[in-house]
Amino acid sequence: MPDLLLELFSEEIPARMQAKAADDLRRMVTDKLVAEGLVYEGAKAFATPRRLALTVHGIPARQPDLKTERRGPKMGAPDAAVQGFLKATGLTSLDEAKIQRDPKGDFYIALIEKPGRDAIDVLAEILPVIIRTFPWPKSMRWGARSGKPGSLSWVRPLHAITATFGPETEEPDVVKFSVDGIETGQTTYGHRFMAPDAMSVRRFEDYEAKLKAAKVILDPQARKDIIFADAKELTFAQGFELVEDQVLLDEVSGLVEWPVVMMGSFEAEYLAIPEEVIRATIRNNQKCFVVKDSKTGKLTNKFILTANIEAPDGGNTIVAGNERVIRPRLSDAKFFYETDLKTKLEDRLPKFEQIVFHEKLGTQAGRIKRIERLAAEIAPLVGADVAKATRAAHLAKADLLTEVVGEFPEVQGLMGKYYALAQGEDASVAAACEEHYKPQGPADRVPTDPVSVAVALADKLDTLVGFWAIDEKPTGSKDPYALRRAALGVIRLIAENALRLSLMKVAASALAGLSVKPADAQKLPSDLLAFFADRLKVQLREQGARHDLVDAVFALGGQDDLLMIVRRVEALGKFLESDDGKNLLAGIKRASNILGIEEKKDKRSFDGAPDAALYSLNEEKALAKAIGEVTAEASTAVAKEDFVAAMSAMAKLRPPVDAFFEKVRVNDDDAKVRENRLKLLNEIRSATRAVADFSKIQD
Repeated sequence: MPDLLLELFSEEIPARMQAKAADDLRRMVTDKLVAEGLVYEGAKAFATPRRLALTVHGIPARQPDLKTERRGPKMGAPDAAVQGFLKATGLTSLDEAKIQRDPKGDFYIALIEKPGRDAIDVLAEILPVIIRTFPWPKSMRWGARSGKPGSLSWVRPLHAITATFGPETEEPDVVKFSVDGIETGQTTYGHRFMAPDAMSVRRFEDYEAKLKAAKVILDPQARKDIIFADAKELTFAQGFELVEDQVLLDEVSGLVEWPVVMMGSFEAEYLAIPEEVIRATIRNNQKCFVVKDSKTGKLTNKFILTANIEAPDGGNTIVAGNERVIRPRLSDAKFFYETDLKTKLEDRLPKFEQIVFHEKLGTQAGRIKRIERLAAEIAPLVGADVAKATRAAHLAKADLLTEVVGEFPEVQGLMGKYYALAQGEDASVAAACEEHYKPQGPADRVPTDPVSVAVALADKLDTLVGFWAIDEKPTGSKDPYALRRAALGVIRLIAENALRLSLMKVAASALAGLSVKPADAQKLPSDLLAFFADRLKVQLREQGARHDLVDAVFALGGQDDLLMIVRRVEALGKFLESDDGKNLLAGIKRASNILGIEEKKDKRSFDGAPDAALYSLNEEKALAKAIGEVTAEASTAVAKEDFVAAMSAMAKLRPPVDAFFEKVRVNDDDAKVRENRLKLLNEIRSATRAVADFSKIQD
């Protein structure tokens, strides 16, 4: 079957847009093909700095013929309805329609046959629409073509469109269309400098091979592999080691069509700057990788650059040019760093009085005071020294006003640690200056130093409570203040450090420190707790755990100790994986369903203790005895926070519950016996609530 080759050749596409653009092109074309009845075998898209390319193979040469039936009016319907039916279906008279008998009457049916079109004609119709409606995040229009103003909006000026279609065994045809005066053809171009001449291509295999011969590596992954392998080899050969950076690798591969890896150097004196600042300088300004000594693990005064050309002089001029740019950048960074060291962190704090954190939540200075107070309250709860936690909270934000962080925002916190150590602060205080922002994502590490934990919790909880107080909660996909991330950070800090903390009390304390008070201050901590429950469910789902178990535990009420919730959920999950757990859940669900039906029917609940004198069957007596024993045993285990033991106690209910449902008829003819048995079912439900609300658990 025929294959499609499409290339959109333009000026340089920003590296950050290339991967999504390639995916969008593949998705838009294949979706349209399927919608037109042209089901393909496979598709792959590619991007280089100057082109988007797509190959779709196994496309049928022609659309299938379509036969559809359209139901019309009843026989004897008004003439206006008949004429509308004939016009809509293309029939000349009712003699061409069939009659379909129906209980409601006899109806006219039109059989409409729509012959399929050649796939190449369909492509010529859909491709220009896709190009004109392509979803670039930013695009531009440019000058006139052939005396007419340009109308196409594209990321950069589009120069050529290659579009061929045909089977492997034959010469492909050009899919003929034009966009903004650009006619499709079979002509593309190689590397801008090393092979700029036009060349004719036929199909994908021919296209990819000719591009490679013209110094263009089409596949982005292949370019990444070349850069990575060559950089590793070049550094290893000189006794160094590449500092890997996947994000930078992705970007650099989008800047070159023919990657050539080289090594440059800078003066060793700049190694006095913190390594992260050197890396940020070289990475941000020149898109280069840094290199470390393989023995010491420290940065060296070398860097790796990726050129887009095989230079006649072996790249000496290119390396020298990069060195000339990096040198003053590092000089600036060194000046910023040394200047920052002259001012103590606490001496910068008065400036925060003029910086607004949020118009409803006051200044940054006010926020720092709140974090200090909250960190001091949290410190004893997490085993931290109160004075150190207070000092760390006092200094933690100060580096935001330094020259280095102003130039490289990504090193905020980290520079706070360096400056704190330089001015003789305690190591835990300095570490907290960096770590109070953590964890910033699921892959980020969680602080373990108690001082860092106290300040990190205070920072995140102040943010959450503050924005809850002014009713700026996340809605749908919108979360401008990253409150979901902050809540997940709190959960991980508590769970991974095994902390016992009452979120309701801490939230109430944080609320007390705010100058703004919500309309319903009493409701805020519990409302925020519900948000934590949702975030915990998300985290468990991402870990492959059952998020419905969180509902089952939270439904018990009064649960604001996240560590105990997590442990209870874990124990419940393991219990439900066992046969005893599965069968007991089924029994509890059955009891709850029967109770629900009968309570609705009688318009009453069946609370209260059953009357033992009304037990007539051994299965009733055995179940009642088991409930009493299990309730006591499970409650004792829960009080000791031994949730595994509590689940083991629950497992003892399974045999008597199974036997009860097998031998006992709940809705007995005797009204008193029926009521008593329903009360016994309610006892099952009450007993299991010692560990969880089983009605919230999905089957």
